[in-house]
Amino acid sequence: MLTPQARIKASLYINYFVFAILLNSVGIVILKVQKLYGVDEVQASVLELFKDLPIAIVSFQVASFLPRLGYKKAMLIALGLVTASCLGMYFFDSFNTTKLLFMTVGVAFALIKVSVYASIGLITKNDSEHNSLMSSIEGFFMFGITFAYFLFPFFNVEGTIAWLNAYLFIAGLCILSFAFLWYADFDKEEEIPGTDLADDFAQMLKLMLQLMVIVFVLSAFLFVMIEQGIMTWLPTFNERVLKIPENMAIMMSSVLFISLGLGRMLAGVLVKRIHWLWILVTCILLSIAMVSFVLPNALNTEFAEVNSWRDIPLIGYAFPIVGFFLAPIYPLINSVMLTALPKKLHSPMTGLIIIFSALGGTLGSRLIGYLFKNIGAESAFGYLVIPMLVLLGALFILNHLSKKSPWSTT
Repeated sequence: MLTPQARIKASLYINYFVFAILLNSVGIVILKVQKLYGVDEVQASVLELFKDLPIAIVSFQVASFLPRLGYKKAMLIALGLVTASCLGMYFFDSFNTTKLLFMTVGVAFALIKVSVYASIGLITKNDSEHNSLMSSIEGFFMFGITFAYFLFPFFNVEGTIAWLNAYLFIAGLCILSFAFLWYADFDKEEEIPGTDLADDFAQMLKLMLQLMVIVFVLSAFLFVMIEQGIMTWLPTFNERVLKIPENMAIMMSSVLFISLGLGRMLAGVLVKRIHWLWILVTCILLSIAMVSFVLPNALNTEFAEVNSWRDIPLIGYAFPIVGFFLAPIYPLINSVMLTALPKKLHSPMTGLIIIFSALGGTLGSRLIGYLFKNIGAESAFGYLVIPMLVLLGALFILNHLSKKSPWSTT
């Protein structure tokens, strides 16, 4: 029999898994809409905008006072919205319906992520526990993405709408998640940021004036720009540059997400023994090396006709492994920021995390889409070294500021 705290943790994992499938199917859907609805790369990349802007807008509007609604209730509402949108995608498929789907997913994920991040603060006892649980939940999120990259190919038949059956499956998964969450005991009282709704919102705005928060949101923005740029366009890269058939191009992208998941799980263990800064500095330097040296080697390799996994040279799998080194960055910087705050500010801070992550994801996807179209898919990913270098410098500043947190005595 699971303890109440274990049931809460399990519900957080399950909800994050469901949204991992939906949010990060955008790369797969971009590949499909180019083929089925006759849109080009730049038009297709607007789906990232429809997903990320609602996340940013809703997070800004509701994060500060979500504790008053209750985290459990917010997650139930989110699951209900997404169930309806998945069914709509199945019955009314079109490019416009696809936009509506991702807009709804964005709104719902804003509710889910604020609730999950704030709940972590309520059920962990110290910084080490917080770092570890944050990394493992984010790692589980990556395995959800991996599942998506096998789920859609399972239903996909090129040139048909059979891939939409995946949305019926996801709707069923949402209903199961709803039922599981319904019986989870969220009986620990959420701390309210302010004295009323206006004060709740003011508390979030005040956070944005702190130098540590400014440096942190820049770091989160840069990381998601890098990660989402690779995630979104890797299926198209695999098909167009490596000449891999569509279904295999989608499934091969799962190497990136498996790498991200394993990297975050490992980070959850290492951070108990090694300072987070040195873990992340090592990770960024290795990521730069992968983009600068491994990617060009993959591009210079002659690929024979690919009909099975055995036909893909080992170098073809090498670049997606960059995910293993990128993986620890996001959960660890989020945990560093949240543990520097009193728990009553975790919800509004999570709102800021989501807003700037969403904006970074949109910019990353749009930027790589623009580069794919104008300089070629072969060169587009190489430009990610620039934000990696800026992020490296921001981490040292964040570490310095975290040691003299203005909330340390709060």
